[in-house]
Amino acid sequence: MNKHAKKLDLILPTPEEDAAIDAGIAADPDTQEITAKEMAHAQFLRRPGRPVADTPKQPVTIRLSQDVLNHFKASGPGWQTRIDAALREWVATH
Repeated sequence: MNKHAKKLDLILPTPEEDAAIDAGIAADPDTQEITAKEMAHAQFLRRPGRPVADTPKQPVTIRLSQDVLNHFKASGPGWQTRIDAALREWVATH
């Protein structure tokens, strides 16, 4: 399983519970169900996911010494970003 996947303990309503929910929606003058036609014309206010970067990073394959890799990985999540920062610092000084 993906380490980022989350287990959802989702319990779906029974048909009777679903009917009661629908009846409650129908009885409330301040709410209404969205029709399929309305849903087809719906637009998301923002795109799901991370915002697009001005200068997106490029995925690469790079071979690193095991001790260097272990050092960065031992520092926890974000180790690839820290490698990028270390390389960026080296480029700026050379």
